[in-house]
Amino acid sequence: MDTRVTRKKLGLKERYAAMTRGLGWETTYQPMEKVFPYDRYEGIKIHDWDKWEDPFRLTMDAYWKYQGEKEKKLYAVIEAFAQNNGQLSVSDARYVNALKLFIQGVTPLEYYAHRGFAHVGRHFTGVGARVAAQMQSIDELRHFQTETHAISHYNKYFNGMHNAAHWFDRVWYLSVPKSFFEDALTAGPFEFLTAVSFSFEYVLTNLLFVPFMSGAAHNGDMSTVTFGFSAQSDESRHMTLGIECIKFMLEQDPDNVPIVQRWIDKWFWRGYRVLTLVAMMQDYMLPKRVMSWKEAWEMYAEQNGGALFRDLARYGIREPLGWKEACEGKDHISHQAWNTFYNYAAAAPFHTWVPSDEEMAWLSEKYPESFDRLYRPRLEYYRERQQQGKRFYNKTLPMLCTTCQIPMVFTEPGDPTKTCYRESDYFGNKYHFCSDGCKQIFDHEPEKYVQSWLPVHQIYQGHCFKPDVDPTQPGFDALGAVLDWYGLNFGRDNLDFEGSEDQKNFAAWRGEAKGDTTQEGASA
Repeated sequence: MDTRVTRKKLGLKERYAAMTRGLGWETTYQPMEKVFPYDRYEGIKIHDWDKWEDPFRLTMDAYWKYQGEKEKKLYAVIEAFAQNNGQLSVSDARYVNALKLFIQGVTPLEYYAHRGFAHVGRHFTGVGARVAAQMQSIDELRHFQTETHAISHYNKYFNGMHNAAHWFDRVWYLSVPKSFFEDALTAGPFEFLTAVSFSFEYVLTNLLFVPFMSGAAHNGDMSTVTFGFSAQSDESRHMTLGIECIKFMLEQDPDNVPIVQRWIDKWFWRGYRVLTLVAMMQDYMLPKRVMSWKEAWEMYAEQNGGALFRDLARYGIREPLGWKEACEGKDHISHQAWNTFYNYAAAAPFHTWVPSDEEMAWLSEKYPESFDRLYRPRLEYYRERQQQGKRFYNKTLPMLCTTCQIPMVFTEPGDPTKTCYRESDYFGNKYHFCSDGCKQIFDHEPEKYVQSWLPVHQIYQGHCFKPDVDPTQPGFDALGAVLDWYGLNFGRDNLDFEGSEDQKNFAAWRGEAKGDTTQEGASA
């Protein structure tokens, strides 16, 4: 009888390698460089793919079991929230406008990330990187679904949520996050991971998810809190993938260092500009606030990010260009963004308002160097006009930054009283920028950004009207035609919160209506 051989039990790392890398093979009919051409043309040199450290280490069967347990808990909470009319438990109907901005501008990015990781997962020569990207692609699709399901409950009771996917392709301010991801999607696989996994997920994501989910909890929105917690364990893996990708590239060849540094410079600044929307949401759209944007920036960017770049210094990586300007901007960008949206509330599918005296006192406390001196007088002036029945709506179209696509609302470093303006010439055309960071990004690859779909330019060129519209007719209402093309319900989805259908309905449902309570519901 043969002696039975006792096989050594594989550890988690060995088992994972056997079930992922062990399934890879070298091609024979065609050379590997023809089958996987995209991970070479960026100039990144990889000498040994086996040095890739797998950040996920979840086999597919374990992944589905693990995520399935989270799904059961998540949907149990969402169902309970819906059955108990959880929308009536939020602190104030104004809070729902933060959810409108989230589902319009953040949730679609999860689907973009799903598409992007699925694409790059096909184009890495290394099996470990392919598996990691494909696993994250599944995560991102799940996030898109759970965020949509959690927030869609509010769509039954409040305006401004019924057309989010359509708006993402058309509405002016949504071109800001959309352009970020389309810029990343049209880059190579290593730049995509630097943009999304490192700059957005590792360096900046905590500025979005942690304060916003805490704010949701403080404002009674347990549905949103639950999907945030459900996604956070995934986010920790995503952050690990981001830092692993950066360190892997830097350790493979010294020639990779300047390429990676340039990407870090670019994508830090692009991500920082997108977070302007988050800064505004955090300081102005949460009736019960947890922390200011300035406090969040100091905690999650200056402290955590500062430690990260000190660690990366051993590879020859410095802080990204624009880091000091971003740290200075923590005192200003949320106020400048809110002023812009207050001006253009007629063209956005959510409501804005002038903060109350109590809220201005909070802003004054959190921003002692800037708020009272620079921003309070303007807000008080807006309130005075509104009380006179002259609520201000800006009917002009602003100049946009060619790179980040945000209106030119930001101020010069060191001088918050002067609008920052930069420009570049390219083949006889002039392009405008809101900062040195955006100009530098353009100047490095102008042939990419001259193709930007800038909403204001498109409106002036007549591309944002329905086909049967004739803009040459006497008395033509251009704004009305654009809003019709958006699919925005004028007077319900937009304008000021005071007197809105959302405000009246919520007051009636809570038994606090002071006047006419005959309206029975908002559009689904």
